[in-house]
Amino acid sequence: MMKRMLILSLPALLVACASSQADLATQENVDLNKYMGTWFEQARLPNSFQRECIGDVQANYVMAADKTITVTNRCQAKDGEVKEAIGQGRLSRSVEPADPAILEVRFAPKWLSWFPMVWGDYWIMKLEGDYQYSLVGTPDRKYLWVLSREKQADPQVVNELLDYAAAQGFAVQKVVPTNK
Repeated sequence: MMKRMLILSLPALLVACASSQADLATQENVDLNKYMGTWFEQARLPNSFQRECIGDVQANYVMAADKTITVTNRCQAKDGEVKEAIGQGRLSRSVEPADPAILEVRFAPKWLSWFPMVWGDYWIMKLEGDYQYSLVGTPDRKYLWVLSREKQADPQVVNELLDYAAAQGFAVQKVVPTNK
């Protein structure tokens, strides 16, 4: 169990290395209450911390009274096991005034939360269909996800979001679709 938690905590350390480049456009007027709930991954830029995930990739977000967000990521692994990582999200502390489209997440243990390197960027770049689709990336353009509320998304909307990401400088030719 500890080994799995260490492996699943690695994403926060890797994403945390992302530098903040303010030239990445984000969605205006994000309502985090509407953003909460379950999202299904449709596509992503390959990354080392999701290497074992072969399908059924999803994230669930729940906001606490103190405005922190519990993040629960799950996926089906190559061996058939369901992998799960639980982390925390918050408004980015590097942006003033606070912008609900610019978040930070960590999957490292809470006792390390004071250490800036454990927090990774999570920028909501674009929303479509009244919070039915979300394009999330990092300002260094290393990480990108297309998410939807439904397990089976409209391929046209997914492609439109990827076109938008390409216009923002992401290497979308490297994007891999997520197995359902």
